[in-house]
Amino acid sequence: MSALIALFGLAVFAVIAFTAVALLAVVAKVILLPLRLAMLPLKLLALPFIAIALLVKFAFLIAIGSVVVALLIPLAILALLIGAPIAIISALT
Repeated sequence: MSALIALFGLAVFAVIAFTAVALLAVVAKVILLPLRLAMLPLKLLALPFIAIALLVKFAFLIAIGSVVVALLIPLAILALLIGAPIAIISALT
């Protein structure tokens, strides 16, 4: 019988602990909501700077990609100039 009472006490403790954690999460959201609303104009002021940073980032990535492609094209031509005679010779023997 005492084991059943202990199990019931453990279940009550688990329910109370779960409720406390949920209540703590709700209180944290309620406390942080005015702070987030106060910071919203600052975030909106920062949006043009973020957009410019993203534009520069994508321009940089496109420039680097085009340089890589521009370097790979002569390497491919060189590989074909070296590899084609070798392939022809190996096909004849």
